[in-house]
Amino acid sequence: MATLAAAPYQLKDSPYSSHSLLLDSLPPAGDGRRVLDVGCAGGYLGAILAGRGYRVTGVDSPGAARAGFPESIELLEADLDLGLPRLAGRFDFVICADVLEHLRRPALLLCDLRGVLATGGRLACSLPNSGHAYFRWKVLTGHFPAEDRGLFDRTHLHFYTWQGWLDLFHECGFRIETLRSSGVPIGLALPKWEGSAAVRALERMSYESARWWKKMFAYQFIVMAARETEP
Repeated sequence: MATLAAAPYQLKDSPYSSHSLLLDSLPPAGDGRRVLDVGCAGGYLGAILAGRGYRVTGVDSPGAARAGFPESIELLEADLDLGLPRLAGRFDFVICADVLEHLRRPALLLCDLRGVLATGGRLACSLPNSGHAYFRWKVLTGHFPAEDRGLFDRTHLHFYTWQGWLDLFHECGFRIETLRSSGVPIGLALPKWEGSAAVRALERMSYESARWWKKMFAYQFIVMAARETEP
């Protein structure tokens, strides 16, 4: 296999981050159950799940994964804007961490994912909130920046509020069963002070604010979804 390019995204390991909440949404012991990690990037989430006993398959665009991709994960490369590649068998869990907002046709991928879930399977996703107070303020003041990461990530193609995500999932045959909210990853914005007591306190405040008023202060929605009807 050709050398894999460096991934633009990394593990967010704060206890209040979308990645931590997404991992917590799956059972702690995999017991051989299958997971499809869509948009797996460097394989950081899949490697954690493989370490818990899950059998993990990762899918991402050609070259999106990084050098040293974990050997514990089966990697498939495909253009996700065209939907899923051919996959063997079905999966107990599918995870989409910071993926759907980057696709031209997220509904196409969601419909494909519905078809690869095993009976009783679940789809776990982290979804940015374009109704966040910061997003609203920037737009209200006439700004729509193109940033390297975050809610105004220049590679985002879709900007959904909570109702928009609900509508998209419903149109694709999913019902959202559980919802959690992440806070702003302040440590990533202030790397010099990441891990400091002040940053940890600010991240906790952001997380608690998101729990209190999800539509306004959730940085990302972390959802677990099921098919509306089983085949």
